Amino acid sequence: MVKSIDPLHTHATAKNGWMRNVLLISLVTAVGGFLFGFDNGSISGSVGFLQSKFALDADGIGWVTSSIIIGCIIGVALAGPLSDAIGRKKVLLLTALIFIFGVVGQALATSSEMLVWFRIFVGIGIGVETTIAPLYIAEVSPAHIRGRLVSLNQLFNCIGNLAIFSIAAVVASSASEAWNIEYGWRIIFATGIAPAIVFLFLLMKVPESPRWLVRKGRDQSGLDVLRTINPDEAAAQQQLAAIKTALQSEQQSNLSELLKPRLRKALAIGFGVALFQQITGINAIFYYAPEIFKTAGVDISGAMSFTVLIGVMLVISTLVSMWIIDKVGRRSLLIFGSVGMAISLSAIGILFRASESHTTLLLICILAYVAIFAVSYGTVAYVIISEIFPIQVRGIAVSIATFALWGGNFFVSRFFPVLVENINAANTFFIFSGISVIALIFVFTMVPETKGKTLEQIELEMHGK
Repeated sequence: MVKSIDPLHTHATAKNGWMRNVLLISLVTAVGGFLFGFDNGSISGSVGFLQSKFALDADGIGWVTSSIIIGCIIGVALAGPLSDAIGRKKVLLLTALIFIFGVVGQALATSSEMLVWFRIFVGIGIGVETTIAPLYIAEVSPAHIRGRLVSLNQLFNCIGNLAIFSIAAVVASSASEAWNIEYGWRIIFATGIAPAIVFLFLLMKVPESPRWLVRKGRDQSGLDVLRTINPDEAAAQQQLAAIKTALQSEQQSNLSELLKPRLRKALAIGFGVALFQQITGINAIFYYAPEIFKTAGVDISGAMSFTVLIGVMLVISTLVSMWIIDKVGRRSLLIFGSVGMAISLSAIGILFRASESHTTLLLICILAYVAIFAVSYGTVAYVIISEIFPIQVRGIAVSIATFALWGGNFFVSRFFPVLVENINAANTFFIFSGISVIALIFVFTMVPETKGKTLEQIELEMHGK
């Protein structure tokens, strides 16, 4: 059982266990990332069965797959203002309930329309989680390891992907295709209930964000939490003073404040990095991996096994990213990612255009692309978004940036099957490669380095306060 983090710990307890408390808060919050990956990835192993079950064409399966993104966009729009109003922790508790209800509905769906509605509902939970969890972790993390701790959410996302890819492979290979068309996909969706319940109970063990508490005028409560996540009383008092100074220098959080000249660059950076994370094609791989491999001539068993390998590569590469992100820096990883993705996506396109089947080489190129993405944009985008905005507008600003992420995700997942059907797979991957080149130019010209700096230092440097 996870030990409760009591904000009223004695000073001695905080001094001896502050890092343990920081890690525990980050790990518990990151369980939401597991749910994100698990529920978001469940469609990958189900898409072929759903297509047969509900007689869906390319446009129909694109809509069923991408409908979850509609919910994500709604969740993103609600997450920032709601978390600024009632707190990060309460919003995450609500998210756990949304996951539970939505997963049950997906598993019991009797039509594609019903499935779409419940996927939208699950998407609301995912949209909220991807917005608030990195922000919450960033607000309780020491500057020197903040990148790693925020990346925990993405690591758990990848572990969730791997878990559901593995479950789907086992389900698909354990029964006939006819049984899977009728029942297998329901089991794949239903397995998401257990981690959602675990997330709900674990969240009851963590405190509210100290920065949110201070912003609401609850200085003593904020200080009590700061004592549990700082090495000594002096550090807690110093951080409290820095937070109050940052708050005093900012205006009330609203959209018009974000559009003022001094904040436009931060908004453009957050929006751009989030958008490029998606429109370089990663969810074409995540959502449609089995179908991509079947297009290349791989049978269903091999396609599902290859998809599990993608999940394994995703987890390993995210661990590498967490290890180096606070050493190498955010900007350097984004530059590496842009170049590497452009090359690997071009190679995938060339292999699809080749007259002969090169299944092993295609798998290697796809795994290389996934690894490069996970090391760079997969983790860095969420870290950058959680760092670059002033405290008073952080909630709404993170929502706007995450909206770009899910908007890009929607277009990729909605139109990937249509693009493959109309301009073929090779040209589709060439498009993604070209977008990666544009992302490289964007990072070179716009994105600053934020490693090793407190949130207040980043605010001072970027916004002149």
